[in-house]
Amino acid sequence: MNLVIVESPAKAKTINKYLGGDYQVLASFGHVRDLPSKDGSVRPDEDFAMIWAIDDDARKRLDDIARAAKKADKVILATDPDREGEAISWHVLQVLEDRKAINGAAVERVVFNEITRSAVLEAMRHPRSVDAPLVDAYLARRALDYLVGFTLSPVLWRKLPGARSAGRVQSVALRLICSREAEIEAFRAQEYWDIDALLRNETGAEFLARLIALDGRKLDKFALPDQAAAHAARDRIRAAAFQVRDVETKPAKRHPQPPFTTSTLQQEAARKLGFSAARTMQVAQRLYEGIELGGETVGLITYMRTDGVQMANEAIAACRAIIADRFGKDYVPDAPRAYRAKAKNAQEAHEGIRPTDLARAPETVRGRLDGDQAKLYDLIWTRAIASQMESARLERTVVDIASADGAIGLRATGSVLQFPGFLALYQEGRDDTADDDEDRRLPSLKPGAALDTGDVRANQHFTEPPPRFTEATLVKKLEELGIGRPSTYASILSVLRERDYVRMEKTRFLPEDKGRLVTAFLESFFHRYVEYDFTADMEESLDRISAGELAWKDVLRAFWRDFIANVDKIGELRVSDVLEALNEILGPHIFPQSGPGVDPRRCPACEGGRLSLKLGRYGAFVGCSNYPNCNYTRPLVVPEGEGDKPAEAEPRLLGADPATGLPVTLRTGRFGPYVQLGEPEKGSKPKRASVPRDIAFETVDLGVALALLALPRPVGAHPETKKEILAGIGRYGPYVNHDGKYISLASSEEALTIGLNRAVDVIAQGKQSGRPRTTEPLKVVGAHPADGQPIKLMKGRFGPYVAHGGINATLSRGSEPEALTLDEAVSLLAAKAAKGPVARQARGGRAGTKAAPGRKPAGGTKKPTAGKTTKTTRAAKKGGAGSGPD
Repeated sequence: MNLVIVESPAKAKTINKYLGGDYQVLASFGHVRDLPSKDGSVRPDEDFAMIWAIDDDARKRLDDIARAAKKADKVILATDPDREGEAISWHVLQVLEDRKAINGAAVERVVFNEITRSAVLEAMRHPRSVDAPLVDAYLARRALDYLVGFTLSPVLWRKLPGARSAGRVQSVALRLICSREAEIEAFRAQEYWDIDALLRNETGAEFLARLIALDGRKLDKFALPDQAAAHAARDRIRAAAFQVRDVETKPAKRHPQPPFTTSTLQQEAARKLGFSAARTMQVAQRLYEGIELGGETVGLITYMRTDGVQMANEAIAACRAIIADRFGKDYVPDAPRAYRAKAKNAQEAHEGIRPTDLARAPETVRGRLDGDQAKLYDLIWTRAIASQMESARLERTVVDIASADGAIGLRATGSVLQFPGFLALYQEGRDDTADDDEDRRLPSLKPGAALDTGDVRANQHFTEPPPRFTEATLVKKLEELGIGRPSTYASILSVLRERDYVRMEKTRFLPEDKGRLVTAFLESFFHRYVEYDFTADMEESLDRISAGELAWKDVLRAFWRDFIANVDKIGELRVSDVLEALNEILGPHIFPQSGPGVDPRRCPACEGGRLSLKLGRYGAFVGCSNYPNCNYTRPLVVPEGEGDKPAEAEPRLLGADPATGLPVTLRTGRFGPYVQLGEPEKGSKPKRASVPRDIAFETVDLGVALALLALPRPVGAHPETKKEILAGIGRYGPYVNHDGKYISLASSEEALTIGLNRAVDVIAQGKQSGRPRTTEPLKVVGAHPADGQPIKLMKGRFGPYVAHGGINATLSRGSEPEALTLDEAVSLLAAKAAKGPVARQARGGRAGTKAAPGRKPAGGTKKPTAGKTTKTTRAAKKGGAGSGPD
């Protein structure tokens, strides 16, 4: 018996069918070991010894693999054909050797770029050993990421309270986002004008020409800076007579793009389909693992973690045959197209992403795929076919036009598509920088021909700031700089969102203040390690390790020597030194100029006070230099006109409390707007109440403020139990409380106004008023392989989760629920079951007990461990999230 070890159970089932009864195929479910999330897992003082721990949910699977290995004649490691796959094979082999499970069996490594019968059988005929340099590169990368995360993060916690953690590549990606935002904030729009003239030839055919020269001087973009200059030029054009001076026509070609790589697939899926990088990789994983066709499971696409752009000769031949059949021989180039990767750190030897069978057109499998799979497969198939099509042929024409006296020069440009070539099938999506200056057709024009002048328009424009990054443009930028690996981009972007360093607004990255603080801190004190060139050079060193050109521990020694010296030096800094540096860097962001002669740092609440950045237990805020005499504080930035976020930072007097006579004010603090009764006195703080998000800031008057300050308030005694009912607003929103049970209300306003009858009705219903608990699943993921019972995807109060057999497992933050696979769901449930009731008790008191609205769970909130990323499903390597924090 031969033992074959793959990564996902779906792949194991398919490959077992291909290989037959002489083989047993088992799945590792992705990585089986990792560095424990505690200090000391990588030990520089012991020549970078690495301490590995087996994951709890992988232990049983390794037991099964070890038992099978002891009986096997041959152990075949068939994990994925990339660096992570090589590392997983190495880890499994290490565990088997530690357990003395090999027993003299031969050990082989095989890789296949696609899950088809022919590809698998061909791979089995060409085994090799585990690639030691590739494993060394993995070890170096993993050690670097660990050392940066576990060394920098404690520094951040001590010097920058509220910061979560830092990562080697993650911090550089965050710097790109923050730097772009700083550019946008520093940008000042500049006015400029241009002139368009509608001209006609002798046949009456009209076309547009633009003013390019005036009085013998070529005009640049800002030559017409205002309306007066533009209108003067417009009037001269209207009064002039024009003729064609020169016509230049040139042939041009547009060439197709190569098949997709990991990053270009993520970019194009974002532009054309609106998919996030994580969603793209999850869907691609399912296409790679395949669907049931003709009685067997067949992979639909080749391996999707690659930066190769070439295709196998048989795939190219299939493309050319399909092109000739569908479009004709004119669309087939004389010779097959060959492509080379442009990425700085391209390393994978396998193909670009393409269908495993080019003859399997999208329309033939659409009925067997879900919506996302069908869209992505169509995109991959179309791009692969188009990559081998003939170029598009165009004719570009430039017409120079002059006034009779030669003082005014106009120019008209256009192009005519003479042969569509690959454009008949596919056109790449365009990003923010695309310039659409083509597809304008000009009439027949000859030098010397007189032209009639029609409408002449002066057009006002303003320069625009650079656009914020989308996922597609950020991935493109990282790849251009040679930073990170394409297979980890999805993970990096997810981590930035999970740590609240950035947020998404209309598909674009916007840095949070927490992210800007971290970036400013690293730029001030660890500048070298967030430099783009330094990070790219480190990637190049890792590539040289994988090529066998460098020793991995030599690279670690060189890095660690300078890095730890820098950390030790920063450890001696006082927090005041950090604040001074951050105040300088973030000054334009935190204290923007509001007008000439206005000091943006003047305290609005006292005389002579100066505002500056402060650090508190929960993060950064702006405070007055006259503290404790002046208690004025505000968030770092108070956006203007943003709903419940007030534009004013000064306290607003709402009136006096009738009961005490104390002033009631509306204020803005670090955590948003709140109302306050009275002022601070020695040894006591005034009563305060937050303004809920569903109550508009501008609607808060004295009545609303007093009602908020009175919460929780008694509603009355329940007519049956005679026990008091309370209404309030807690951590989880508005509620009524009766006999120790909390029932959520539909809105904060209802908590302020609810009467006894309504409260009794809400309690009787036993559900969220106005927001009934969803009992219908979002979808049935599939049948659990253990008992055949359905696994359901549910919508919960705190996000989507999967349910089966009384076990509920929450999806990781940032994951795409609609892209969840059966293997991933099974893995989530297994991990949750392995934790048992003790783990649930640690999070929320006794097992099975819910934390009541408005109260903290009994177990408190666990502090995140340095450098530890959110744990996601292990099947199929977490749907493209990678396995290192980077």
